[in-house]
Amino acid sequence: MIGAEQRLRELEAIVAPHGSALVAFSGGVDSSLALAVAVRALSRERVLAVTSCNETYLPSELEKARELAASLGVRHEVINTRELDDPNYASNPSNRCYFCKSTLYAELGRMARERGYGCVVDGANADDEGDWRPGRKAARELGVLSPLSEAGVGKEEVRRLARHLGLSTWDKPALACLSSRFPYGQRITPEKLSQVAQAEEFLRSRGFRQVRVRHHGEIARLEVAEEEMERAFRMREEICSALKEAGFAYVALDLSGYRSGSLNAALRGRKKGLPVISG
Repeated sequence: MIGAEQRLRELEAIVAPHGSALVAFSGGVDSSLALAVAVRALSRERVLAVTSCNETYLPSELEKARELAASLGVRHEVINTRELDDPNYASNPSNRCYFCKSTLYAELGRMARERGYGCVVDGANADDEGDWRPGRKAARELGVLSPLSEAGVGKEEVRRLARHLGLSTWDKPALACLSSRFPYGQRITPEKLSQVAQAEEFLRSRGFRQVRVRHHGEIARLEVAEEEMERAFRMREEICSALKEAGFAYVALDLSGYRSGSLNAALRGRKKGLPVISG
């Protein structure tokens, strides 16, 4: 295995020639590592972290992002790219992420040009090139620099490097935007996103780490990590009460547990020519 410092130097070499960088910073482990690499390659004065905060972003995550940026001594700004104003996004097609990332990266690119930053950096890693990720197409079209992906650094190595650097996010569970909780074709609204946010914030406040509340109309389909399944079942009355308070009529615990991109299973069914039934 390549040593952590050597790997970090490889990443820094990708960013350094640009002279300065604006980093798309969600506060997750991937973008945290990308931000830390930019700081090492360029110095904190030449780096700006930007977080897009809107209805698709868990409210509790913003303060964590601010804390991480502050720990690196990096300037941090928050914008709202208002993805839901775009009907192409709100209608929730299978390439929804393309419209989200196109809006985000276009805005970050504009900011970078106006302020004289040499590039826009994101935290996409090598594993992101495998699953259905329409947002990657937008990143390529808009010239976003993805050093982790370019260097072949996958999720496991991201965590190893983040831990080596002492980043508090090194073991942070994956956390996609809240729009990923809706089956493709189900329209996304601020009200529905608020339901999901309230439900997931409750579950995280009860100590669940890897959790998704998938929105199937009146039904909340709860995915938790396998090791947390038994506890979720024991807490079913409290969970049902909280999720019904959030606006769901029914609460279901998915016995398959948490799976990243589980709603993409419908897309795989379409590719095989099989009938697809949402939910």
